[in-house]
Amino acid sequence: MTQERPYAQTLTRLREAGLRPTRQRLALGRLLFDGGDRHVTAEALHDEAQKAGVSVSLATVYNTLHQFTGAGLLREVVVDSSRTYFDTNTDDHHHFFVERDGALMDIAGDDVTIGRLPPAPEGMDVARVDVIVRLQDRSRD
Repeated sequence: MTQERPYAQTLTRLREAGLRPTRQRLALGRLLFDGGDRHVTAEALHDEAQKAGVSVSLATVYNTLHQFTGAGLLREVVVDSSRTYFDTNTDDHHHFFVERDGALMDIAGDDVTIGRLPPAPEGMDVARVDVIVRLQDRSRD
């Protein structure tokens, strides 16, 4: 049985996406992609990196998340003007957003039916439709 090097999967992902595998990209990529699909904010990933002993600034985390998004490795989910998540699941899907605690959960793309969209403006095509279903506790005061 051969054991894979710690950064092998992340290194392959970065190279396939056309990104140079810098130390920061490798470290942040490993945190992001080695645990299955997840939703993270830049601040949460920065905290996770610090706890893992990865010396990286919050600005570098933001830059790296945007580079990963541009390369198709992540999907940006804007919940509101003050809250943006980065999703490692880039398949077609939607989200539940729990307003009380800010949790974001996947909804399978097939579980949402869009009845009708207006025609796109001249010269434009619809790239994707994102649905965010906002949830609150029933017993909310």
